Amino acid sequence: MSVYPIQQAANTEDAIDRLVASHRPGYGLTRPFYHDQDIFERDMERLFRRHWHCLTHASVIPNPGDFELFKLGDEAIILSRGMDGTVHAMLNVCRHRGAEVCTKEKGNAKVFVCPYHAWTYSNDGSLRAARLMPKDFDRTAHGLKKLHVRVATGLVFISFAETPLDFDPIEQSLRTSCGQYGWGDAKVAYRQSYPLDANWKLAVENYVECYHCGPAHPEYSQTHALEKPAEMIEQLNAAMEQRTCALGIEIGSGDRWQNSAAGQEAIHTFRYALYDGVSSGSRDGSPVAPLMGRFTDYDGGVTSIHLGGTTFLVCYPDHGMIYRFIPKTAQTCEMELIWLVRGDAVEGQDYDLEKLTWLWKVTTDEDKKIIEHTARGVRSHYFVPGPIAPMEYNELRYIGWYLQEISRA
Repeated sequence: MSVYPIQQAANTEDAIDRLVASHRPGYGLTRPFYHDQDIFERDMERLFRRHWHCLTHASVIPNPGDFELFKLGDEAIILSRGMDGTVHAMLNVCRHRGAEVCTKEKGNAKVFVCPYHAWTYSNDGSLRAARLMPKDFDRTAHGLKKLHVRVATGLVFISFAETPLDFDPIEQSLRTSCGQYGWGDAKVAYRQSYPLDANWKLAVENYVECYHCGPAHPEYSQTHALEKPAEMIEQLNAAMEQRTCALGIEIGSGDRWQNSAAGQEAIHTFRYALYDGVSSGSRDGSPVAPLMGRFTDYDGGVTSIHLGGTTFLVCYPDHGMIYRFIPKTAQTCEMELIWLVRGDAVEGQDYDLEKLTWLWKVTTDEDKKIIEHTARGVRSHYFVPGPIAPMEYNELRYIGWYLQEISRA
């Protein structure tokens, strides 16, 4: 038997390790990280299949029997609520011949019947019937492949890992941040997906820095104070925190991202101010929905959360945003935006959907163009990354974390 494929794989791994080791501190990633298929495969193995990912808000499956299909990378996932109310996440792969068991995007069902040979699964993934199989066939050993699933402040997270990263500290962090905004009792008001002709890391790197906000996002920059001199930002942030404290609210923050240890999920929670007189993330800074959670008034601030490699959350007092990044191929990905409002809010009465979604739709349309412009640029064989600007400190920390994660076997 030839050992060439094994040796070739070893050589590939060594080449990636050398590329990681040669990274120049303070600079962006080099061209192969955005194009190379072997690096993409390592991204999927060591980062994507190891970390927790937010799928959605639990309000999309409110009733026993409700289900919805999700795709992450090459995997199709059935998210369902069992008849006892428990949330389950399962691969949409029949344990017989691998056919897709669930063929509808969403609905309500007590069972899923494979269209190929009619193997029947309960909505918790257990195998209920396998026609014409021998009497000694063990149905308990052939349920749908279950994924680890956790629900925290209304958000549904899944992990593909056999032994997932510790989620308890993440749940606590979300409780002291999103929990103050009432996300556990929220509902999904709107969702929109954006396909991108770009490597997923280009999309994430764009999201985590606001060096580009002034030239690229004039609408966003009219209300969000992220590009002003440090002294002005400090004053705005201090005033914001005073208003938050006056409401009797303390928002948890902290950095479990940089230099996160093996076995730990990464999370970074931080706050920043809107301009004086701005209440929320909207076209003119005015409120767009009923106040949520413990907020009885607007504090003029935003809470931002970076979680793992693909989940990013934004909290305003009157609505919330879930930003999901989904790798597809080495040169394509998808962004999904999910808008949250108070669970009892009524569209057309308590909020106007166009006003609620306007700012982040405009901003994301602009981001899509910028990210794809960058993707075309870094395809050049002559592309050499430049130094990270001081305002791109979150990108610098993200790159460091990413390189750390794909170096862990």
